[in-house]
Amino acid sequence: MATAAQQASARIPSGEELIERARAMIPALKARAAQATAQRRIPDETIAEMQAAGFFRILQPKRWGGYEMHPNIFFEVQKLLAEGCMSTGWVYGVVGGHPYELALFHNQAQQEVWGENDATLVSSSYQPVGKVERTEGGFYLSGQWGFSSGSEHCEWVLLGAMIPPAKEGDAPDMRTFLVPRSDYQIKDTWHVFGLQGTGSQDIVVDRAFVPEHRTHKASDGFLCTNPGQVENDAPMYRLPWAQVFVRLVSSAALGGAKAATKSAIEIMKTRISTNTGKASKADPLLQNAIARAWAEIDEMEAVLARNFNAMIAHAEAGEPIPMEERTLFRFQSGSVVRRCAALVDGLLPLLGGRAIYMSSPVIQPWLDLHAARAHVANDPNNFGPDVVNALLGEPPSFMFL
Repeated sequence: MATAAQQASARIPSGEELIERARAMIPALKARAAQATAQRRIPDETIAEMQAAGFFRILQPKRWGGYEMHPNIFFEVQKLLAEGCMSTGWVYGVVGGHPYELALFHNQAQQEVWGENDATLVSSSYQPVGKVERTEGGFYLSGQWGFSSGSEHCEWVLLGAMIPPAKEGDAPDMRTFLVPRSDYQIKDTWHVFGLQGTGSQDIVVDRAFVPEHRTHKASDGFLCTNPGQVENDAPMYRLPWAQVFVRLVSSAALGGAKAATKSAIEIMKTRISTNTGKASKADPLLQNAIARAWAEIDEMEAVLARNFNAMIAHAEAGEPIPMEERTLFRFQSGSVVRRCAALVDGLLPLLGGRAIYMSSPVIQPWLDLHAARAHVANDPNNFGPDVVNALLGEPPSFMFL
């Protein structure tokens, strides 16, 4: 008779199966994309289908019903979902990535979120804008945070804040606070030109008590000394949290750029200019713009996959990831969205007047890509100096890497 562990393992789909499930969802996501944009949130049926497909379990520990898989499988699923609808891919990246950070929290926090329902979803806003008061056993947290993607589908939220120094001379302590739905309100503020379907609303907290065990120190994420690693001891949970996070908010752009490029190819096939009478498929400028987009997307995907393979190899060997790699990998992830947006910028002027209508399949991914540029983790200028610092043997100026 099979053991409970063997039975649980038998229920875990392969990475290839999960990727194929994501690919199969693309037509439905394309059909619902306008609904997501109009309603400013991902449709409930899409969340339900992603739950049923097991996508939210990819980075979740096995001890909580997860699959504990290589992050590259997660990002392949994310890119495919984003090819169908970039807002969906974005929400999946953020919400689906939170099981990884929750696995780094104290085990008691994991029990509170997953103990009764291991399918519980968590949103976030890491802006360090909260007001924190120390109290016995924890903290009082107050404030208003923006950009909490997928928050209306979640029962908990992760919120950033700085804890004031306990005594003069101490450095501020940056932490993430885990807060249940009963302790916050969602404020409808998400009226934007792109990524409308992400439903990235504001979170409002009025002096909620957060126990110590429901906080995660940024320093632990940087040093890979997280309390949750005691129980969740697989090598993947020894990666720097920042390396996972920056990919969660950049990888959807690869799916969005691929969707826009494929749409450009479809337009090119049949378009004849009404002014010149020339066929777009014979236009060398358009051909080269498409070729450039296709090649650079492929290059970015290959580099990012290589980076996680390298980090997992270090973790499996029980060795730290060299700072030269950490700074370079973060810079490469931070460059993805701007590069993808620029590639699609290069396609639009070559597709004629039909491409500027909101009904054009190129426009929504184009708007989504430019909206995604606004995320602080997608500005490579924030990360370039530390690449050079590492090459010079100097410590990083910014510890979120």
